[in-house]
Amino acid sequence: MPPSKLVLCVIDAMAPAMLERTVADGGAPVLGTLMERGHYVPDCVSAFPSVTPVCAASIVTGAAQDEHLIPGMNWYHRQEGRYVEYGSSFRSAQRFGIARQLTDTVYNMNRAHLAAKPETIFERLDDADVRTAGTTYLMYRGRYRHEPQREGALAKIASSTLMRHPVMGPRELFYADIFASRRTPCRSGLGMPGVRDRHTGCVGAYMVENDLFDFMLFSLPDNDWVSHKYGPEAQLRSIAAADEQMARMMAPAGGVERFLEDHAVIVMADHSQAPMSGVIPVPTHIPGMHVLGPDGRAAQDGRPWVAFCPSQRAAMLYVIDEEERDALRPAIVRDALAMEGVELAAWLERDAAGAPREGAIRSLAGELRFAPGGELVDRRGRSWSVEGDLGVVGARVADGVILSESHPDALGRVMEALACPTSGDVLLSAMEGYEFADWGGQAHVGGGSHGSLRAEDSLAPLIFCGLQTQARSEPWSIKDVTPAIAEFFGLPEV
Repeated sequence: MPPSKLVLCVIDAMAPAMLERTVADGGAPVLGTLMERGHYVPDCVSAFPSVTPVCAASIVTGAAQDEHLIPGMNWYHRQEGRYVEYGSSFRSAQRFGIARQLTDTVYNMNRAHLAAKPETIFERLDDADVRTAGTTYLMYRGRYRHEPQREGALAKIASSTLMRHPVMGPRELFYADIFASRRTPCRSGLGMPGVRDRHTGCVGAYMVENDLFDFMLFSLPDNDWVSHKYGPEAQLRSIAAADEQMARMMAPAGGVERFLEDHAVIVMADHSQAPMSGVIPVPTHIPGMHVLGPDGRAAQDGRPWVAFCPSQRAAMLYVIDEEERDALRPAIVRDALAMEGVELAAWLERDAAGAPREGAIRSLAGELRFAPGGELVDRRGRSWSVEGDLGVVGARVADGVILSESHPDALGRVMEALACPTSGDVLLSAMEGYEFADWGGQAHVGGGSHGSLRAEDSLAPLIFCGLQTQARSEPWSIKDVTPAIAEFFGLPEV
């Protein structure tokens, strides 16, 4: 009998090379078994910006940000006239207001910022009466109402101050200690780093032991925190720790071999990480323009014209007065590329009616213009017309196919980001080794980071075990996982 249940395990920021080394060293026996028995993809392509909020939305919806509308870690909300900050750092949250940051991350991201369509995989499976479950993950929207927890000292403090409202999630939801659909022996300390994976492992074991799900999103985020702090090499121990929690989840079924008799498993990362050695500071001044500060006022006297939104190794700039967008963009692009550590600037050219006409990517070495439809195709089969220097994104053409090892799926990912209505007017991607400091002045020099269009940030591992779709040979994107889950449960294509 084929497996009837499915676990999607997301190990945040897991780098393919670090996974392979950990397995080879014997530090991840569960992951090694899944790779041996299943199908391993070492180059699943992330979103751009390759940061967790964008990627998590793409994973649960099967869409890019031009549809799901989550554009970055930090972005400017044009309708509300304010920055949205999802937790770049504690100091950045302080600058914008911790209450506002928590409200945006815990509530607004799913309830208001994430587009109503496409539906999440939780919503689709809930509608099909599949028993859904999820551990602490940025994207959790489903069909079931969950009230804040009021048991335990930390939960009481949270529910009496900031976390006072219910959320809609999967049938079984365990989000830190804030929401829990049922009582378990598991505690997370409100989702603090270093504790989150153990909480997920505890919840997962409880769910398996009591047969409470058909689909579970099993989130292991601590690898990202370890990598940011200590660098990608530290993943050798954090991936091993994640593997221990997977073993813990499988133990009530009798171990990995017995578990796989009834459960299919997908293991993936949302993006990777790269070592950091340089910082691109928040620009307090762009010649001829003023930069909007976190308090809603210009960083210096005068009219605030530009909002600057760093997302680790990517950033966005918004012209606040949209009537001035076309006039100010050339200067923004010029001055952004003059900043040490900025590799690429991208923007969208529009026709007289305001409709997207073509994308543009510029570096100090050249410029590339591109638009859907044309004689060239990419590895995913989309057609493009191009003009200018493909070398800007390290690309070449072979037998009519656009290929780039250094900036994977560059045209498709940049166009999806530019076409997102909530994205900035100019998007920036950092050079190797550089990161944009957040609004709290924090960066990860000496550690690791991600977000850029470059391969070292953007290629993630993907493992299928027990799914018929696992043998597909075409290039994989993180967007393809939700359709694979839907196919497993017999849901119709959207």
